[in-house]
Amino acid sequence: MGPRLLLGLLTLAFLAGSSLYAAAADNPAARVIILANASQPESVQLARYYAMRREIPPANVIALPLPAEETISWTAFVESVWQPLQDELIRRGWIDAVASARLDAAGRKRIVANGHRISYLVLCRGVPLRLSDDPVRLVETPMIAGNERMRTNQASVDSELATLAQDDPAISAFLPNPLFRKTNPAAADLAQVIKVSRLDGPDAAAARGLVDHAIEGERTGLLGRAYVDIGGPYPEGDRWLTEVAGTLAGLGIDTEVNRAPGTFEAADRFDAPVLYFGWYSTTLDGPMAVGGFRFPAGAVAMHIHSHSAPTLRSAGEAWVGPLVARGATAVVGNVFEPFLELTHDPRLLLAVLRAGGTFGDAVFAAQPALSWQTIAIGDPLYRPFAVTLDEQLARRPQLPADRFPYLVIRQVHRLETLGNETEALALLRREFAARASVPLALALAKKLEQAGDSAGAVAALTVLGRGPELTVGEWGTIRAAAQKLSALGAPDAAGELYRRMLGSPGLPADLAALFEQEARR
Repeated sequence: MGPRLLLGLLTLAFLAGSSLYAAAADNPAARVIILANASQPESVQLARYYAMRREIPPANVIALPLPAEETISWTAFVESVWQPLQDELIRRGWIDAVASARLDAAGRKRIVANGHRISYLVLCRGVPLRLSDDPVRLVETPMIAGNERMRTNQASVDSELATLAQDDPAISAFLPNPLFRKTNPAAADLAQVIKVSRLDGPDAAAARGLVDHAIEGERTGLLGRAYVDIGGPYPEGDRWLTEVAGTLAGLGIDTEVNRAPGTFEAADRFDAPVLYFGWYSTTLDGPMAVGGFRFPAGAVAMHIHSHSAPTLRSAGEAWVGPLVARGATAVVGNVFEPFLELTHDPRLLLAVLRAGGTFGDAVFAAQPALSWQTIAIGDPLYRPFAVTLDEQLARRPQLPADRFPYLVIRQVHRLETLGNETEALALLRREFAARASVPLALALAKKLEQAGDSAGAVAALTVLGRGPELTVGEWGTIRAAAQKLSALGAPDAAGELYRRMLGSPGLPADLAALFEQEARR
């Protein structure tokens, strides 16, 4: 991505103590509008399914005959998407406006608008994704004068539809987002923006899974680890992700940070990734590309790249489609080249979510531009941090067994922050003795090593030499345990872990070769 254009660095302090994302007095679900492609039965079925699961009034589903292609022309967009949808929203009273017979430079009806009452506009799989550049519609403005990078009206359909309640929104370059960085937007700002999200993916099942995973993630709260991949092409992006890593660690979430050149490697530890922020690779790679990999329900994932979402209909191309195909619940990306300073700011996205906000609100607080090239994939009503740590602890018997260790580890981190080191170690010992697991063994070994008890650390990790067959997400954790045993001077115990990994059915040949090489060494 190119050098910065307009935006300076900012901090997350402005969100501290904010009450913006407290429960609203009304029901946002009742004000969600869902757009489906009437020409595709699966699109309409998805719209109805989402409405049913989130108790959105069925009348809020709007089905229009839309083009089948992901990338369409501005003419097709105005004639088949923008104008029919805007007309219908005005007719139903969702947008308070009067349309005139005059047309703007893009061929759309001019309106006199007085706001809207839509909480979120959700586009279902089958709604076109991108608008190709149309030089004929390019209007010279001060923003594009002398700036060739801005001489375009390429855009995401989603970002253009965010301006549905505005009169004559310019389509050359971008429009500043009135909601960007704001904790408590004024009514005048909210009236200008319709928050848009999308339920989409490589196939209908993946798109429907976005709904189910959001509801499941909201029920249990996030249970897992965070991964932050730092080391991209520009210092500003690295600063963003460094701040994200600090915020995650401050929340007590077990966080893995990769500062090496390139992304996480396929053999790296990558268990239970409920939060992933990274850059800068053209196509999904590393542990996420290993066959059988899946994100836990509720996972939020963002990989910063200029063209992370040129299509959503591929499980292997770029980033956003593959992330959704592998079960990520909330994802953001770019359909063209937005430039770094005009893509989603991960610090703001995380800050709104951690404050209890919805994915839909977080997206629009984090993106600087409208009528531009960003998209958000997922249920906008989803609140990843709706369940607090204390509530999760109170619901321990109802939590999934394979996610329980991460709850224990987060509580350990909280005790450490409070200075209760003895209690934290006692909790780890107790829970590991009651229910041994790889994550707890690694956490306990780290704690014991810090306390000077290397023998105890070795004993905790040696337990992992036996057990059931390993799953895809466990290879990296067992490898981490083997590497730690080797560093602690216990090569025989490390060798047992390597033997266990090498005996795993389905272990890819490249990983098997790496593990064998490490074992011999």
